Amino acid sequence: MGLHPDLLDGLDDMGFLEATPIQAQAIPAALDGKDLLAVAQTGTGKTGAFLLPVLDRLCDGSSKYVDTLIITPTRELAMQIEGQIVGLSYYTGASSISVYGGRDGKALDQERKAMKLGVDLIVATPGRLKTHLQMGHLDLSKLKTLILDEADRMLDMGFIGDIMEIVKKLPASRQTLLFSATFPPKIQKLARELINEDRKVEIRIAISKPPEAIKQQAYYVDDRSKDALVAHLLRERTGLKRAIIFCNRKTKVRELTRWLKRKGLNVASVESGMDQKDREQVLRSFKNGTIQTVVATDVLSRGIDVKNIELVMNYDVPGGGEDYVHRIGRTARADTTGEAITLVSSRDKRDFKAIEELIGKKVDTPELPDWLKSKGGGDRRDDRRGGDRRGGNRNGGHRGGRNRGGDGGRGRGPKPQGGGNEKRSGNSNANSQSTKPAKGGE
Repeated sequence: MGLHPDLLDGLDDMGFLEATPIQAQAIPAALDGKDLLAVAQTGTGKTGAFLLPVLDRLCDGSSKYVDTLIITPTRELAMQIEGQIVGLSYYTGASSISVYGGRDGKALDQERKAMKLGVDLIVATPGRLKTHLQMGHLDLSKLKTLILDEADRMLDMGFIGDIMEIVKKLPASRQTLLFSATFPPKIQKLARELINEDRKVEIRIAISKPPEAIKQQAYYVDDRSKDALVAHLLRERTGLKRAIIFCNRKTKVRELTRWLKRKGLNVASVESGMDQKDREQVLRSFKNGTIQTVVATDVLSRGIDVKNIELVMNYDVPGGGEDYVHRIGRTARADTTGEAITLVSSRDKRDFKAIEELIGKKVDTPELPDWLKSKGGGDRRDDRRGGDRRGGNRNGGHRGGRNRGGDGGRGRGPKPQGGGNEKRSGNSNANSQSTKPAKGGE
């Protein structure tokens, strides 16, 4: 692709051997100065697709102004992107900082000071960035490139107002790269408002099916029996090292975590109501293997890069097929195998059938354990009553298949483990590390 040698050295160190389909199409167009509307799933290499053209340009030198702004929905994703920047830009001298909420006023001041010193790339959540702009900490009048990552999630989380306010502060001549995992009408509308039609390139990578390396199973079970079944499934996998359990609501994340801990299981939760330091500690402990199982909302379906996750469990049926693919795609990465289990109650049957149609596969349905069947915990697949008429379960349950809760407050995200590169030397992020990151990818 004709990338700068310094950037190729960073790619080599991080173990990138060849471009993914989204990278092969997006990078040449971005290098040519085109505006992009790119639709592709998480895990397809989108981060590299938008970072490499920007870093290639910065290899030829930078100015005292902010060159590129990357807006992303969650702190976890901001942290992941920042880690990629640190690795890819190691030999280039490009500087970066990540900006996100959920921290105290001291962190806000550290961000302000770092930006005042000058920085090439800013990775930010919308709310935090808006705060800096309102306080006059940041001049984006000379910005060259705006990147919106996971644009569909940002709209789902209610950030459209913040995004449009931020865009008003940017030059009309900028390049815009919009990346989204889905392509609903609201994304099409946003693209029309932000992208220059005269230089627009549209790229769509078809939604891939879950890898064959993932063993998919679905248990048809009554809501009241889900907690007990989760504990049973975790216990019988004696060699299990890492697992994620997805719930549709933060309240259920907390309830299930407490219940599993009482049963003696090594489990922790990740959700926006936690103290910032505790949340970061859970993610670090999950990565290093101290914690076996994390219970979370969809904030972790796209926002983390943790290797060797062996099991993904959907406590609730996700809101759609694309969300299902994102969730279970946390396992069986990089030529490994994995297992995905979904718990389906009577009210979720129609939603799960739609998921099966989208992925083009009938998911295996193993029998419930005898002890659970004897308690009446099963939920027959041929039940046609249209759902549970009790309006909820006694265990704090809710209507599955719809993510009405979600995670991540406006503009909040966890502290990055890496941090940005100092202008031409160390780190412009006061909280970042100066050591070179381990190899990895999106």
